[in-house]
Amino acid sequence: MPTPTLPTLSSETTTRGIRIRVTPSFLPDQSGEGEFWQGRRYVFAYRIRISNEGDCRAKLISRHWVIVDADGERHEVRGEGVIGHQPDLAPGEAFEYTSYCPLPTPWGTMEGEYQMLDEHGEHFDAAISRFYLVAPLPE
Repeated sequence: MPTPTLPTLSSETTTRGIRIRVTPSFLPDQSGEGEFWQGRRYVFAYRIRISNEGDCRAKLISRHWVIVDADGERHEVRGEGVIGHQPDLAPGEAFEYTSYCPLPTPWGTMEGEYQMLDEHGEHFDAAISRFYLVAPLPE
């Protein structure tokens, strides 16, 4: 009988040649009880690689995230660029960055899109598939 496999926590999606790969991780040294927040806080990092595998230059203009915690609380985040950058990617180029997400629960999800502008002046949304933020179970 085959051993069941767990689903991956990461995601990868391609929209109009823009491939977005996300790899999340739990940060135990940043998590725990805190005096500046009520209750527990779980902090997750996520590493993103945006690569242009298409045949047209594209610039990342803004971002939109939908974050849902284990209690079903939904938060949306919108903003210009990513970590202070608006990468302009020619075909074959890539941009990588790491960011963080604190949650009040030991697991949650993130998904969203980057608003892009191609070299012809056309706007499009590059999808970021759902990925999972999961703290390990206590031993």
